[in-house]
Amino acid sequence: MELPKSRAVVPRLEFLDSAGSTNDELRDAATGHHAADWPHGSVIVTDDQTRGRGRLGRTWLAPTGKTLAISVLLRPQLPGGAPFPSSGYGWIPLIAGAAMTEAVRRAVDAAAAAAPVEPDPDDRSGGVEVELKWPNDVLVSGFKVCGILSELLPMGDRSGLGDAAVVVGAGLNLTLDEHDLPTLTSTSLLLATGVRPDADAVLADYLDTFLSLMRSFAEHGADAAESGVAERVSALCGTLGSEVRVELPGDGELLGTAERLDGDGRLVVRDANGELQSVAAGDVTHLRY
Repeated sequence: MELPKSRAVVPRLEFLDSAGSTNDELRDAATGHHAADWPHGSVIVTDDQTRGRGRLGRTWLAPTGKTLAISVLLRPQLPGGAPFPSSGYGWIPLIAGAAMTEAVRRAVDAAAAAAPVEPDPDDRSGGVEVELKWPNDVLVSGFKVCGILSELLPMGDRSGLGDAAVVVGAGLNLTLDEHDLPTLTSTSLLLATGVRPDADAVLADYLDTFLSLMRSFAEHGADAAESGVAERVSALCGTLGSEVRVELPGDGELLGTAERLDGDGRLVVRDANGELQSVAAGDVTHLRY
């Protein structure tokens, strides 16, 4: 894959014919002897990932050529090279999710323009809806088209590269058909739109949006409110306002209404007793009644 549009928006992009895990490949590159050759915004991509990982150590497998595994290296710093505050790292997966949600929305809109169909008067679905499910899934009409996994890489002070780096991995379903889907709650851009997506255009859109949001976030001191990141993420997040079940670490469970994101990007849920609880990590299910 040549990916000229995507190469134009990042400082370095390597396409691998096959990889076990693009996150592992980028982590090794970013922490190895030639780490300085991998600046902020570097990317590794493949359409054949054989040992992909999801959240909680789950495996992520897909047929060759029908998905993209995308890993982005972030070396976040504040203006003037000041250290990035620890409070800012929690927003990075949400920023990546927002960027992918916007890129997928634009791909869906482009597909609709390329192959317009007459509306079905009996259809009450409201059409194709693209939204972010907290913290890191992108849904199309309620079905997962992309998942995101972020990993923090402690760097120390080696080579003057800063205190820490982050690898943000995303798995985007491009042209999976019904027989390829890993779960009953998955979909692909092709299935959602009926149009084969332009992989390079979607990837370039995601990368450009993600790095632009990160730049604005850093320029505002990693303050989600001041940078507009909190408002942008919240507007895209279909979890907010939904009745949810959150499977918590340690086999706990929380049922309630997702009301908002707090200042650290945690999900604030009002439980059955009317108490507000902030959730930093967990698997969220949108409940439909």
